[in-house]
Amino acid sequence: MSIALLSIGTELTRGEILDTNAVWLASTLTEEGFEVASTNTVPDDPERICAAIARLAAEHEVLIATGGLGPTSDDITAECVARALGVELVLDESAVLAIRRRVETRGRNFTPHHEKQARIPVGAEIYPNADGTAPGFSVQLGRCTMFFLPGVPREMKRMFRDHVITRLRPNAPHDTFVVRLRTFGLPESTAAQLLEGIEREFEDISLGYRVHFPELDVKVQARGRTQSEARARAIEVASVVRDKLGDVVYGEGDETLASITGRALRARGWRLAVAESCTGGLISHLLTSYPGASDFLIGSAVVYANSAKTRLLGVAEDTLRGHGAVSPEVAAEMARGARRLCEVDVGLSVTGIAGPSGGTSTKPVGLVYWCVAHPGGTIVRERVFHGDRNEVQIHAAHAALDLLRRTAAGLPEEATEVPMSQRPPTR
Repeated sequence: MSIALLSIGTELTRGEILDTNAVWLASTLTEEGFEVASTNTVPDDPERICAAIARLAAEHEVLIATGGLGPTSDDITAECVARALGVELVLDESAVLAIRRRVETRGRNFTPHHEKQARIPVGAEIYPNADGTAPGFSVQLGRCTMFFLPGVPREMKRMFRDHVITRLRPNAPHDTFVVRLRTFGLPESTAAQLLEGIEREFEDISLGYRVHFPELDVKVQARGRTQSEARARAIEVASVVRDKLGDVVYGEGDETLASITGRALRARGWRLAVAESCTGGLISHLLTSYPGASDFLIGSAVVYANSAKTRLLGVAEDTLRGHGAVSPEVAAEMARGARRLCEVDVGLSVTGIAGPSGGTSTKPVGLVYWCVAHPGGTIVRERVFHGDRNEVQIHAAHAALDLLRRTAAGLPEEATEVPMSQRPPTR
């Protein structure tokens, strides 16, 4: 089955936003056993949308399009589909009622702009939007089944899972299976070097790599006579891949570093307090993005100013004067102070220079220290991260979570630490 993806929106062609929908759809379809033959992006231009629909419908058996179903004047996808089919748009009363109900529930007035979203090509199968207002729909053009979904990622994903993949799944080849391993701490080139020879050693196995900063996914795809055979093969080879990569592999599938770290803390029975400076609360945000964080996260503090480090966490003024706020000594006192303040088992801290200014010859932009203080001792890590301010913050937050994960799980640290007594003086 040949599948094409079409992303519709001038904001995409201008580079104003990233097309995460196509990436997610392609990855999800691959894991379901399908192969995406083509990905395409067009602006909100009726001629280009109609031309893309006609061309892709002629070349493929399935077209999945996202975007252009909203209430504004540039949302013209439904009109273009009707034009391509040679039919009229019709107002679907059930869609009108659903949109009105959602709009009024949110305390807003229902307007003709909202009603516009309920105008669907004649003969289309309508998909209700459980997370928004614009319904999706599917139509047939020649041999091609075409699905049109909202461009808002959360709405698109829900509609795809509820309506599209359930319809496509019976037509999957059912001869492949993918295991997606989540890793942190290895660049793509190093991972590829460690896994050199896997595809030669194991027949019908292919490896794929996907970088999504600051992590790397390694996909093990197996093909077999049946899906159960492919599944067994993929799991077998994924185990070999895990052994070769080591404990930089932290999870599988949709697991995240934050969720796995939380699981390790729960398993250990540890309660956590977090003290952040340069990451500005990002670590706490990542941890609390998942339900149940209250099981282990007792408190957090963003201590940007030195005075806050001293007053809230008890960091000694002599330590700040002698070593500076960005130093292993201050990171250690922050973590121990958070642990003491919240009366918990483990304290996690991070302090650094996220940039773009503030660096010196001895303490460059990107220098970050992070620390875990736990019942067995205090571990401080150091690294200079490269990139812009946002990238430094994201990388630092993930590095801190990874150290916390390793500590809670009893895993070895990623690198040997230099004792503080052997470090050059900082100021």
